[in-house]
Amino acid sequence: MIHPSDFLTIALLVALEGLLSVDNAMVLAILVLGLPKTRQRQALRYGIVGAFAFRGIATLLAVYLIRLAWVKLVGGAYLLYLVYEHFGPGGGTDDRRKAPAAQPWLGLSAFWATVVKVELTDIVFAIDSILVGVAMSPKTWVVVSGGFLGIVMMRLVIGQLLAIVERYPALVDGAFIIIAWVGFKLMVEFLHALGYVEFEVPKWLSLGLIVVIFVVAFFYARVEERRQRRTTPEDEAKRLLLEEEGERR
Repeated sequence: MIHPSDFLTIALLVALEGLLSVDNAMVLAILVLGLPKTRQRQALRYGIVGAFAFRGIATLLAVYLIRLAWVKLVGGAYLLYLVYEHFGPGGGTDDRRKAPAAQPWLGLSAFWATVVKVELTDIVFAIDSILVGVAMSPKTWVVVSGGFLGIVMMRLVIGQLLAIVERYPALVDGAFIIIAWVGFKLMVEFLHALGYVEFEVPKWLSLGLIVVIFVVAFFYARVEERRQRRTTPEDEAKRLLLEEEGERR
């Protein structure tokens, strides 16, 4: 039986999905950034179909999701590996801030490998959202509706993030700092689920830190953009020459 309160619950679930998916949106934006611009949104569209399918199935099997602590371990390790690849040795600052080109993976083309990575990332981040939904309502259609609308909203957020990151390349570093924090948080949640650590990272702290990192990185990126606008071609040539001499030494 449909009750008016069910629609209020759906609205709350959509809002919660938006709050819980800020870190997810940033990671997905970085994953697809390595594709040609014309294919970025296409990869996200394919990803959203898989996300819908997973959310529907996982909601029906929510009781078993609590046992999937190892998913957070794998997800956290993968995100920290991405951070190491980004900040690791080799390449200058400008090269680092360019989105790495998408690469083939497991026999898949670069495009489909990116789609698969988007799907796997969705699965890692969806567990918390689904468990919250099941806790808020015993009705499957309410949980599924809230989750699906939340996914659509998150994809809209990703579109905005892509535009911002492409305009301000220095923001890429800030995005990877956020990814490092998310990977660390997933590791802590895995250890908490196994009982090795007693504390759990509060949602308000996780979201607040992400917002702070993003805001600081955004303002830094804007300052960098203005500084580069004021740099003359002669100054840029001198800077590149000094970098080349430094590399030879």
